[in-house]
Amino acid sequence: MDTVLLLDVGNTNVKIGLAQPGHGLVSTYALPSAPTGNVGTADEWGLKLLEICRAEGVDPGEVIDIVASSVVPPMNPVLTRAAARFFGQPGQNIRFVPDDIKLGIENRYARPQEVGADRLVTAFAARAACPAHTLIVVDFGTATTFDCVQGGAYLGGLICPGVLSSARALATGTAKLPHITLEIEQPEGQAEACLHIGRSTAQSLNQGLLFGFAAMVEGLAARLAATLGVGPGDAHVIATGGFAKAIARLCPAIDEVREDLLLDGLFLAWKTTR
Repeated sequence: MDTVLLLDVGNTNVKIGLAQPGHGLVSTYALPSAPTGNVGTADEWGLKLLEICRAEGVDPGEVIDIVASSVVPPMNPVLTRAAARFFGQPGQNIRFVPDDIKLGIENRYARPQEVGADRLVTAFAARAACPAHTLIVVDFGTATTFDCVQGGAYLGGLICPGVLSSARALATGTAKLPHITLEIEQPEGQAEACLHIGRSTAQSLNQGLLFGFAAMVEGLAARLAATLGVGPGDAHVIATGGFAKAIARLCPAIDEVREDLLLDGLFLAWKTTR
């Protein structure tokens, strides 16, 4: 069956999706990004993509297009060569958003080229998915980003520390800090996870990080709503990214979780070219 490969190239992970016309996103995978300065070879990434296709029963000849969003520019030529060798013809079988595929959303950033492709794609996908006039998209990635959309325009937003990067910063050079699970232990018989006083260093860190980020989302969402001229309840907050589901459990300000929002946006962008 015809399949579109979708690549979300981030600083921590490369998220890979397989989507099929008429069915949408059918499977996703996440691979760690290469260390800084060592992005890997075209053959390495081509073989990884090939193996994922085979695991899903997709023949390379059924891949009709590859669409990518990348915030790691050195990866772009590597992926272009990989696509050409393993899936198609040179320069014809991978397209990067928004350079090669324009998005149907107005970019009001002061310098539009400075917006990370991931932020623009998630804003575009959120706009397509939700009818609310004012949207705040919170992406829990390497950084935690807040992106504001009103009507058909992307306005900009905020960039804050990420959950994992904060945890690593705490652990760096601190010999006595224990392993951090970033999971909230829910007391037996309690319907919802709630804040409690940590009685070990691990509990204190987990509670502080996750509830701290939940409180950050609540506070910043309310302030952004006011800045956008609407009440807190009139700004629809969508969370995405690796920690979206965990933090949404602790944060009433989050209205919905869409874990694959960026990949959905890439597929939607591809469909606009058909």
